[in-house]
Order: sequence, then C-alpha cells, then structure tokens
Amino acid sequence: MLVPVAMAPSEAEAEMICGRLGAEGIAAVHRGGDIPQRGQTGADGVLVEEADEARAREILAAPPFSDEELAELSEQAAAEPPPK
Repeated sequence: MLVPVAMAPSEAEAEMICGRLGAEGIAAVHRGGDIPQRGQTGADGVLVEEADEARAREILAAPPFSDEELAELSEQAAAEPPPK
C-alpha cells in the first residue's frame, strides 16, 4: 500500500524528492493533488510503500538539497524520458 510522505508545490520538486529517495534505495512515485488525506491542493504528493515510510520521512527530514545534489537531480530528470 502506498502512503504519502511529502507534498511538493510542483511536479519538478516532486520529481526531485522521488530522486532523493530513490538514491537511498526507496522507490517513490508522485501524483497530483488527489491524495484523499490531503484533499485537492494542486500540489504533487510523494508516495512510498508503507514499509518504507519511516525511513523515507527520516531521509526527507535531513537538510535540504545541496546545490550539487540539485544539479545532479536536474541532469537525471532531463535524461529520463517523460512518463506516459
């Protein structure tokens, strides 16, 4: 079962959060603001498997992305094909 661990104000930021979790071995997905627990916000929710929730929250509680990490995640996102 997927559970929400973060909200991002934009799809791009949600992708960066998913990338950060992925780099730590946690599969994450994002989708628009239709997460029932959050309501219709227009933001993107980041979801992980329930078993990974605690670790994902721990990772996301760490300091924000460094400039180097942002650059790397941007390059990775640009290299990946858009989702269908």
